[in-house]
This record gives sequence, structure tokens and C-alpha cells, in this order.
Amino acid sequence: MFNAQYFRTYMMLVETGSFTQTARKLDMTQPGVSQHVRKLEEYLGRSLLNRHGRRFSLTDPGRRAYDYAVKLFAEHEHFRHSLDDDSPDSGECRIASPGSVGLMFYPFLLGYQQMHPGLTVNYSFAFNHEIAHDVVAGRYDVGIVTEISKQPDLTFEAWHQEPLCLVVPADFTGTTLSELLALGFVNYNDGNTNASLLLRSNFGSEFRSMSHFPRQGFTNEVGQVLDAVARGLGFTVVSRPVLETSPWQRQVKEMTLAQPVYETLHLVSRTDVELPKRYRQLLESFRQQRLNALYGYSELPTLETTESEEIR
Repeated sequence: MFNAQYFRTYMMLVETGSFTQTARKLDMTQPGVSQHVRKLEEYLGRSLLNRHGRRFSLTDPGRRAYDYAVKLFAEHEHFRHSLDDDSPDSGECRIASPGSVGLMFYPFLLGYQQMHPGLTVNYSFAFNHEIAHDVVAGRYDVGIVTEISKQPDLTFEAWHQEPLCLVVPADFTGTTLSELLALGFVNYNDGNTNASLLLRSNFGSEFRSMSHFPRQGFTNEVGQVLDAVARGLGFTVVSRPVLETSPWQRQVKEMTLAQPVYETLHLVSRTDVELPKRYRQLLESFRQQRLNALYGYSELPTLETTESEEIR
């Protein structure tokens, strides 16, 4: 029968070279040390020591058993410390977000992991409803979503805001709603919602609904939607990270608008789970990086929190 204590006693014996010192260090008797070694030999079916009176040397299986014991207890210590929620730089982080966030967030995570080798990040691109469902199921510890839902097992926290951008082909010269109507709209999963928010804020009573705009296509991959805009097929409205990470930046442009509108990103986690400090440090590092990139040291926009609850 496997007994880790036998390996621990044997490892100490090899390192001290003495049954007496091993017994003293482990608060055991010398016969107790001998019994542990004998039990380990019986379990492995091999002699581990060549005994020469009070002295001993290791057999080949004995050297291999010692190497295994060292690895066994090193892994044990690593595992034990990985459970320490107070460590901000080690452990596993399981996170999911929509593509609009992940296009910029995932490269950041890779760089962050390089700076913190004790940290392992498992990241998934997913849609809002999938993220909420999988957080409840325990597949992710935290999700980043653009929509909140009323679920008793989940807690949502308003975390960060990204500007929404009205993106048109690079050669588009229009400035009015009627000219956008003539151009047509390229949609994606959150396209209608984002476009409605931005157009209603900037065109007032002129704008009625997105149903009036000719549909020039749809993709469920937000990272690809600007390809259609770059080809002159229509306009779209995306969050700033999508535009900043797009390979079609030179073939499109952001249309200047008077009234800025923001997409609020929410953190979602299980209500009964306390997030370890490593999550807080990682998420705050990204948020601060984005705030500095967007606004520098100028006054920041107020984060809307009216529909959100604090995350535990």
C-alpha cells in the first residue's frame, strides 16, 4: 500500500546518512525509521539499501526511489502553495470573455504569464450567455461579459468601459445619418445593440431603430467584421479594442462623433466563491493599462454601476 510517509522517512535517511539523525529530525525512534524503510522495500519489491553494519549505501532501485521521493515532495509543496489564495503571482486562472475583449486581453495575458512564471492562465473566447452558464458550472472562475443577467448563483460587477467606435470604409466622406443609411450596416452578435446606443446618442430624433438600415451581412466573429467594412460593404459599430487590433485598420476609419458612448464590461463570478488575489491583480493590471492607453492622466469617464452588484 502506498504511504507517502515511508518515502519521506527514506528521503530524510538518504540525506542525513544516519538512522539516528533521521529519527531525531522526524521525532521517531530508530526502530521506527528501520520499519518505514522495510515497509517501503516491501511495497516496491526491491532492496533499497546495501547495509554495512551501521553504515549503508544505495542500490540502483534505492537511488531511483530517492529521486522519485524528491520529485514527489517538491510537487506536493508546489501544489500546497498553489492553493494559497493570498499569492498574487502563482496558481491557475480560468477566464472567459467575448472576442471583442479577448482580441486585446488574451495577448496581454500571455505577456503577463511570461512575467509571472508561477501563474497558469487558461482562457476561452465565448459568447455572453455561454460564459454565464459555464461560470455557474465551474468551468471558469471569472468571466468578462458585456451583458448582465438575473441569475441567483452569479454576481456581476461593472469593471471597465471601452469606447464604441463607428467604423466606415477609409474612403467614406459622409457625416449624416442618411449617408450611413445609404451605406448600409454590417452586423455581428452585439452589433445591433452597440450601433443603437451610439447612433441614438449622436443623431437624436433622426435615429429610430436599426431595422431601417439595409443589412450588408453578418458574422459571428467580431474580429472579422471590419474585413467587410474595409471592402466598402457597409459600416459597423465596435468597441475600441476591436478597431485597435484589427489587421484592416488602414482600410477603415473611425467616424468622428460629438457624443462618446461606452460599452461597459462586467466581471461575473459565482456568488458563493471568493476570487483569489491573483485574479484581482491580473484584472486590475489590464484595466490600468487600458485606462492609461485611452486617457493617460486626464479625467476618466464615470463607470456606470447602477445595474451591477459588487463581486465577492
